[in-house]
Amino acid sequence: MSLIDIRGVSLQYGDRQVIKQVSVQIEQGEFFVIIGPNGAGKTTLLKALSGLHALVGGDILVHQRPITDYAKKELARTLALVPQQINADFPFTVAETVLMGRYPHLGLLAVEGKKDLEMAEQAMEFTEVDHLADRRLGQLSGGERQRVIIARAICQQSKILLLDEPTASLDPAHQLRIMDLMERLRCEAKVTIVMVSHDLNLAASYADRLLLLKDGEVEKVGTPQQVLTSEQLSQSYGCTLLVDENPLLGRPRVSLVSAGAAVTTNR
Repeated sequence: MSLIDIRGVSLQYGDRQVIKQVSVQIEQGEFFVIIGPNGAGKTTLLKALSGLHALVGGDILVHQRPITDYAKKELARTLALVPQQINADFPFTVAETVLMGRYPHLGLLAVEGKKDLEMAEQAMEFTEVDHLADRRLGQLSGGERQRVIIARAICQQSKILLLDEPTASLDPAHQLRIMDLMERLRCEAKVTIVMVSHDLNLAASYADRLLLLKDGEVEKVGTPQQVLTSEQLSQSYGCTLLVDENPLLGRPRVSLVSAGAAVTTNR
């Protein structure tokens, strides 16, 4: 039985249809990555999963219930969204930001108790930002801010984590730190990860399965080995992409081939 069941979903911005009859199932405990070229509808689909974008067709079920049946707080206890960016001028400290993740669990008075403070502390320790607790977000690096927002999501205690380009604009070391954190969260806390990514090699290294979108439609769903082929990627992205095997991981490795090199290779 699937944890998330996306059934024939269509989404629009105004009169423009950006997702067209997309169907896919996501299993509990999966590291599921959504890839595709710019304008494919990746972020829009993720927003729909989080309940932030209304459906114009189809349905999304979580735990076999339509997300439209969930009250806002109940949905927030079920899944947490980590956006691609957060405003560096967000006028709160790290500790205050992380504690906001407890909101779905608070009662009518919305006052944090001892348990809430303990959960925030644990989330900061897990993401290794506890030493930054009194710093404001604007004082942090991009990688530190991203870990703080992930800590806030962890503090929600949701078993589904939705991430929109969590490694965008980060250097390779911080990218790996974020991805290793996600894998640890999946393994230790049994959280299902659904992530949008432009980085095909990070997706290949960590994903159990991939959804490849193009122009709002499903191009391919499957394991990295099934989806990340040179023929499939070159067709979907409109450029020459070479795929071989990563000698350390035994997973696909994607290389961009310049137009000049492609001409030379084809002679």
